[in-house]
Amino acid sequence: MYMKEESSFRKSLNLFDSTAIVMGSMIGSGVFIVGADIARQLGSPGWLIMTWVITGFLTVFAALSYGELAGMFPHAGGQYVYLRKAYNPLTGFLYGWTLFLVIQTGTIAAVGMAFAKFTGVLFPWVSENVIWYKLEFFHYIFKFGPVQIVAIFSIVILTWINLKGVVEGKRVQNVFTSGKFLLVIGFILVGFFFAYNSDSVAANMSYFWEPAIKDKAGQWIPLTGMALIAAIGMAQVGSLFSSDAWNNVTFTAAEVINPKKNIPMSLFLGTFIVTILFILTNIVYIVVLPLRGDPAGATVMEKGIQYALNDRLATAAVTDVFGVYAASVMALFIMISTFGCNNGLILSGARVYYAMARDGLFFNEAGILNRKAVPSAGLILQAVWASLLCLSGTYSQLLDYVVFAVLIFYVLTIAGIFILRKKMPDAERPYKAFGYPVIPALYIIVAIAIMLILLIYKPEYTWPGLIIVIMGIPVYFLWNKQSV
Repeated sequence: MYMKEESSFRKSLNLFDSTAIVMGSMIGSGVFIVGADIARQLGSPGWLIMTWVITGFLTVFAALSYGELAGMFPHAGGQYVYLRKAYNPLTGFLYGWTLFLVIQTGTIAAVGMAFAKFTGVLFPWVSENVIWYKLEFFHYIFKFGPVQIVAIFSIVILTWINLKGVVEGKRVQNVFTSGKFLLVIGFILVGFFFAYNSDSVAANMSYFWEPAIKDKAGQWIPLTGMALIAAIGMAQVGSLFSSDAWNNVTFTAAEVINPKKNIPMSLFLGTFIVTILFILTNIVYIVVLPLRGDPAGATVMEKGIQYALNDRLATAAVTDVFGVYAASVMALFIMISTFGCNNGLILSGARVYYAMARDGLFFNEAGILNRKAVPSAGLILQAVWASLLCLSGTYSQLLDYVVFAVLIFYVLTIAGIFILRKKMPDAERPYKAFGYPVIPALYIIVAIAIMLILLIYKPEYTWPGLIIVIMGIPVYFLWNKQSV
């Protein structure tokens, strides 16, 4: 039973808190892992960095555009509200539907699994090789073992903390975001000043702007023209996933002090700072390790960035500094990072379900605040579904589903700025989208290009994301019919 002892959210989040949500939700484990896959797809140090630069521009451009919408509609639910206002209730519902099924819960599950996998470095009994139960269903494999248990436990703990109120949730967020910010800075400094390797730099400079992939015979095949464009598009999956969730702060607008000012500012500050950190982190990889490597290599240098053990690039980069303890040091680092990341995701996600429920488009209980002024039913439902997702698929599958679905709604939301300029010309806009109309239009064009590349070259993962969105259409009409 959920008691409506609070009729509204409590204004508890200042600019620092909001920026911590943006940064903390973005910095998880991706930047320490996905670079290996990007390197395998592009084979060039220059294009590895360029992938992160492109993602950085896209992220900051989107955040600057969202600032206008955040100032116009400083309400709980954020992006869901923007889509409903710009288009119609159906579009808003499709976002909320996809957010619950894949985007938010899928990301929470993926980050939770990353937390568990790195826990296994410190505690070997948390091993992916230990599977207590496995079920194959069509092309999907459902697994249950110690890794899944740890991932689910971390989600449950963070949900419990956030059920106690937004103040408790923001304290955890501020502590972990501040901690991992300092840790990332420390990693960058160690990389540049203590792990720098002149041989790696020389090797990387020799093919810095020469993208290539290996064929079956082990020969390097240059990437040019459309092949290069396609490779860059597919490589964006990893970097975009690593940089995602910056928009989560908009979900908490009803709890932000002076949201018309603080949300746009936190969006810019958070995305800009994290983008710089991510680019510098990847430069560290390049000054420490050769990009091209051999999967059968016996040493960290022989494996290179492309074939770092289990794709743990950050661990490989500091091996010379920390020796045998490198894996443990980085595992602890990434555990802190992912735990803080999931707190931000869990805290903010339930606010969207709250807004949907208030509109009659989600379970009624999710629209009720408990005595701590948080949507407890939404938090619990989110935790249950994310925990189930931990049992299904792999980290990369969840990553691909999430990125494509996210891009669909980012494009629609930013296109909504153009629509609302026509639809509501006299509405108050405390902040206007930077570079309008060029910057928002550029984001839309580039994002659509990436989506088309993913549809063509990764159909097995991207089409399911699109199908999930479309499935929400009949659900919307059925829900509306029952609500009448």
